[in-house]
Amino acid sequence: MEKTNRFKNLLGFGWKTRHLLAIILAVAGTYMFLELRAQWSEMHRWNRAIGDMSLVMVAFSMAIGPLSRLFPVFRKLLPFRRELGIYGIILAAIHTMIILVGWVNWDFLRLFGFELHPAGVYVMVQQGFGIANLIGIIALAYGLVLALSSSNWSQRLLGPSVWKFLQQGAYVLWMLIVIHTGYFLFFHFLDYHRSTPPPNILQIPFAILVSTILVLQIAAFIKTWKLRRNRVSDQASLAE
Repeated sequence: MEKTNRFKNLLGFGWKTRHLLAIILAVAGTYMFLELRAQWSEMHRWNRAIGDMSLVMVAFSMAIGPLSRLFPVFRKLLPFRRELGIYGIILAAIHTMIILVGWVNWDFLRLFGFELHPAGVYVMVQQGFGIANLIGIIALAYGLVLALSSSNWSQRLLGPSVWKFLQQGAYVLWMLIVIHTGYFLFFHFLDYHRSTPPPNILQIPFAILVSTILVLQIAAFIKTWKLRRNRVSDQASLAE
């Protein structure tokens, strides 16, 4: 046990180091996304850059599990899932605040696709925008619950079985994030009364990232199923 702990410390798996590396990744990735959109207005640059990096952080967290099942060498990265998820949600919260302050100016009805009509009433003008933002808010609320429960203290408080059941909701969170991001990458700004903008440069990377996570999860599921089936077959043979 002592030797194992020394080995982990040597690899930098202490919680402080993991938090530091996750912060560095978040900052470096956000800067990269900012540079990709240098011609955009400041509010939209920061809004999309932080939102995109939030997606990447959660994607990395989602990828580590199936990778560790497929390739044992990745098991040493398992401790990083917690920090990647936590800072991914923190970035999502910042992304939401930028939208509230800089885009809809704290007008929550505008967040759901409504605009103030000259007659003094709100009318819905962007149905997709409202639905996508509703999905994003649900994802953020769910993500905050998962992030706040991502601690040893929460695990002890809830008990292993309840805590594990709660954390398995990360798959639901991932799907909500994918739907929310996919709308803004592929469908927003395609209204009939607007000129069609050029394709977003991150559409293909987004599709590749999401497809990769899906393939990894399916491959890990198949491998786990085969291992368990073989184990049951071996036990049945021994029983005979």
